[in-house]
Amino acid sequence: MKERIKKDAVIIGAGMAGLTAALYCGRMNLDTLVLENGIIGGQIANATDIENYPGFESVSGSELIGTLQRQAENFGAVIDEFDEIEKVTLKTSPKIIETIEKIYEADVVIIASGMNRRKLPLPEEKKFAGRGVHYCELCDGHAYNGKIIAVMGGGNAAVDAANFLTKYAEKIYLIHRSEFRADEVSQKRLRANDKVEIMLQTEIKALRGSKRLEEVEIFDKKTGETKTLKVDGIFVNIGVEPNTQLFKDELTLSASGRIIAGEDCRTEIEGVFAAGDVREKEIRQLTTAASDGTTAALLAEKYLAKLKEAN
Repeated sequence: MKERIKKDAVIIGAGMAGLTAALYCGRMNLDTLVLENGIIGGQIANATDIENYPGFESVSGSELIGTLQRQAENFGAVIDEFDEIEKVTLKTSPKIIETIEKIYEADVVIIASGMNRRKLPLPEEKKFAGRGVHYCELCDGHAYNGKIIAVMGGGNAAVDAANFLTKYAEKIYLIHRSEFRADEVSQKRLRANDKVEIMLQTEIKALRGSKRLEEVEIFDKKTGETKTLKVDGIFVNIGVEPNTQLFKDELTLSASGRIIAGEDCRTEIEGVFAAGDVREKEIRQLTTAASDGTTAALLAEKYLAKLKEAN
């Protein structure tokens, strides 16, 4: 029998939105639990240099998230990154969040589960996953010290990954099927590094190797040439998908799979809020994620106060 634990607020996800919500909930003396089954900080934890967050000329993602995590914990929020959620029931009162080890009851749930990286769409991906094909440079980059690495993608996540991996790799190929979408500052930093060879208008067609990845077959769309690159590993950054599988039977999702909630972060279920990249909205930035976390927490406290008055 799993232990049942009562909380004022359970926050699902420990990225910028979730940790900001935890900070505010903690400051308001709410008994707050944050559940995270991935890396604390989410996608932004991998960023090497953030230059568009107010108050910092330049800060690494790990430093920014580390500070925010300490702030949240200093105000009493508890962060559990090892107990994976199996099921949520949001339409009951209290709401139920069942993990592998425990069952939590909460009057408020703030969903800040963020996004997952899209898998490499090649049949060999499963064979080489974790054996040369990776999705987290912060987790796995250290294993490629002095090695040859490919990074796949052309947005900020891919360019930030390549910039980060230059501290380990002897050589990096940045491969993207079209043109860069990353901001100019990140591109300039990448282009200035002698370790990096940028290959735009280039597609990865196949992965090869015996027990581990050893080479990739690429196709140059400009020249029509196919060739093989010797690589020890590839880090894939080709987009993200909202992490909403847990909620598809509980909440209305948009066509893109995100949770529908207003600028007040309220969902269709009272006491349930959606914050950050998981919420359907036009602009997704660190600052808007922090804003969502703040809004969700403050309105959650108002909702809890109203519940206490009613009882």
